[in-house]
Amino acid sequence: MPFAIQELQSAFKAYRQFLEREPPVHHARYIFPFFTGSYFAYRKIDVLRVVAVSRSISSEPSFVDIGCGYGDFLGRIRERIPGAIGIEQEPRLFYSFQIPKPEYVLLVPVEGYSRNVDVAFVGWMEPGQDFRDPVAHCSDVIVTTLDQGISLAAEFDGHGFDRVAWWRTPSWEDVNIEIMNRHYTKIPEARRAELHRMRGAHNLWYVYTKPEHAASARAGLRTALESEDPGDRFDFESVLDECGFGYLEELSSLARGSRLWEVNFD
Repeated sequence: MPFAIQELQSAFKAYRQFLEREPPVHHARYIFPFFTGSYFAYRKIDVLRVVAVSRSISSEPSFVDIGCGYGDFLGRIRERIPGAIGIEQEPRLFYSFQIPKPEYVLLVPVEGYSRNVDVAFVGWMEPGQDFRDPVAHCSDVIVTTLDQGISLAAEFDGHGFDRVAWWRTPSWEDVNIEIMNRHYTKIPEARRAELHRMRGAHNLWYVYTKPEHAASARAGLRTALESEDPGDRFDFESVLDECGFGYLEELSSLARGSRLWEVNFD
C-alpha cells in the first residue's frame, strides 16, 4: 500500500535527525533506504551483471527500472546504458520534499506504461501490488529482485518467460539488522555474536527472458562472470563486508553450497 503523506513526513524528519548525529558513512542508505538507497542491497557486480544481460539482447538496449524511487540503482545503470529510464508512480517522493526529479524518471502508473523495451528491472514491489502482466507485456527480458520476507509477486513463470539464472544477496533489512545490532542497540557482545551467526540473506535476483532470448542472456552473463572483479566496487560495499555479507561468502544459516552472489543457471 502507498505510504500516507504523514508517514513520509515523519520518516523524513527522522532521517534528517539521524544525519545530524553524523553517523558512520553509508549507514543511512541501509537504515533509511527510502530516502538514500534502495530496498535491496547491491554491489557493483550486480550492476555489471544486469548490464551484461541487457547488452546480450542488443548493443544499445532499451531499459526501464520500474518502481525506481529516487533512482539510486538506476543512476548506476545509466552510467553504462545512458538511455535507461525509470518509472515511479508516487510523485510525492519528489514534490513533498522539494527533491528535483530527474528528467529520465517518469511519474506514471506501471499499468499506463506501454512502450516496449528490451529489459525491464523490477527491484521492488510493494506488498499487495502485482503488476507482472503489464511488465511482461512490454518486455523481452525481466530482471527482478525478490525479498523473501516482504516483496511478493516477483516471479514471472507462467507469463511467457523462462528463468535462466539467479543469485542471492542480502536484503536492506538483513543489513539493517546487523548494523543496528553492531552500532545502535545495547545488547551483550555474546548475544550480538550469536545473532551474527544466525544472519540470513533473503534477497533473490532472478533473470527471466522470453524463450528466444534465453541462450543469449545466459551467454552474456557467463561472459561477465569470467571477468568479474570483486575489487572493482562501490564505496558503500564496505558496509556489506563489515556486516558479514562478503562476496561469495557462505552463511551457515543457508543451505550448504549456497554462497552470496554465486550465480546459478537454470
